[in-house]
Amino acid sequence: MISVSGLSLQYLGGRKLFDSVDIKFTPGNCYGVIGANGAGKSSLIKILSGEIEPTSGSVNLAPDLNLSVLKQDHFQFDGVQVLETVILGHKELVQIMKDKDALYAKEDFSDADGVAAAELERRFSELNGWEAEAHAASLLSGIGLPQELHSKLMSELKDDQKVKVLLAQALFGKPDVLLLDEPTNHLDSKAILWLENFLLDFDNTVIVVSHDRHFMNRVCTHMVDIDYGKIKLFVGNYDFWDESSQLAARLAGNENKKKEEKSKELEAFIRRFSANASKSRQATSRRKQLEKLTIDDIPISTRKRPYVHFEQDREAGDILLEVKNITKRIGDELILDNVSFDLAKGDKVLFVGAGEVAKTTLFEILAGNMQPDSGQARWGVTTTRSYLPKDQNVFFDGLDLSLIDWLRQYSEDQTESFIRSFLGRMLFSGDETLKRSSVLSGGEKVRSLLAKMMLKKANVLLLDGPTNHLDLESITAVNRALTVFPGTILFSTHDHEFAQTVASKLIDVSASGKVRVLEGTYDQYVYGEIQ
Repeated sequence: MISVSGLSLQYLGGRKLFDSVDIKFTPGNCYGVIGANGAGKSSLIKILSGEIEPTSGSVNLAPDLNLSVLKQDHFQFDGVQVLETVILGHKELVQIMKDKDALYAKEDFSDADGVAAAELERRFSELNGWEAEAHAASLLSGIGLPQELHSKLMSELKDDQKVKVLLAQALFGKPDVLLLDEPTNHLDSKAILWLENFLLDFDNTVIVVSHDRHFMNRVCTHMVDIDYGKIKLFVGNYDFWDESSQLAARLAGNENKKKEEKSKELEAFIRRFSANASKSRQATSRRKQLEKLTIDDIPISTRKRPYVHFEQDREAGDILLEVKNITKRIGDELILDNVSFDLAKGDKVLFVGAGEVAKTTLFEILAGNMQPDSGQARWGVTTTRSYLPKDQNVFFDGLDLSLIDWLRQYSEDQTESFIRSFLGRMLFSGDETLKRSSVLSGGEKVRSLLAKMMLKKANVLLLDGPTNHLDLESITAVNRALTVFPGTILFSTHDHEFAQTVASKLIDVSASGKVRVLEGTYDQYVYGEIQ
């Protein structure tokens, strides 16, 4: 077991991330850490792993606890072979292997050395050392790294491949406590599905930070909520936490309702979530704990979410977009290869597949920021378009405006009261509206650009990675806004819930730059029901 007591973290200047925290993390459960950007989610993981020291309080680990952490430094193991990098995740096993090699290399091997070697061999066998390479290879293959890469050096891999190796390293050796900070970043849908299934069958303790709601809903039994300097522990997955906190606020505000009526409403709510749980150890544990909840156990969240709502000034005509034979090279590399497809009014199109660079290049061409080498993209004359690029810095670099003046550039109504009210929708209030555009965080830039898009009232939205940099509340707000938007949407995302609930059509973009229109839902694509 791992627990924290009296835990506080305060930065220079007096800002406290959290204060006087007491939590126990028990085996068999998966804890999802949530909170707004900058709330301290990654800092909590670093404290639990021993990477940083808390201002006060302590982290308490059971004796001989094997704790494993997902490494974030993609260059740390560049001189190491891929398979060996995975095995390095089990520190005790690696040390035993070194000690064995040192003993057997001695020229004057004594009886005492023989006794020590026998003890090392016993422990090596207990830790399944003889199967270490096979286990490491199985993890790598499961997460989508082909066998021909297992013997290469880490320096020879691409960044997304390194991420998979470091994740396999964290999972290797069945740790007692597994700490994962954004494990789904840079993973494709098949790798995420494999990780979900791995964690669902994992017997020990998992503590994970993620902005992927589908992932959190599938694997988590509890939510660890960092909110206004406090950390609270709640039973259930992310959707249960989110919806139950809103239900609790509604029931608390309804003073005329009898407590037994409120209890019945809560019981019906819990039954719905219990019935939807998948048949895994985590889901079974979560269901049993949900059934014990009472009204008083359900928190009322103080978390705020932005108000995101897209309108269109006018409806687009039936002829929306014709893409014909677009080819694009960047340098010597072929990025888009003879791409053709048509879109109709009201399509909500998700671009999937391994061609990340190809997808972004296609978005840049469709937005008019880049010209193809050949072919063309022809928009209908009645279309108006608004674009959220993956790299938002183009809208902010070289500018040193207040946020009010930055947004004023894109608004017909130039009055400060109107601009402030619009920024308030996106959670910028008071002095935050005077923040310089040059120092905005990634999440603040995305929220600013979403405000810009709402002001334009376009009938076609192009969004390349709109969930990047946003916290869970903002992702949920954008998700709901796009679901009800009556116009046309072209978007890319790795957020499963976002993709499944918004997309009405899929276009697969391969790493070679080929494009195919797919029939079916995102769930069907992920679970291999459509190819």
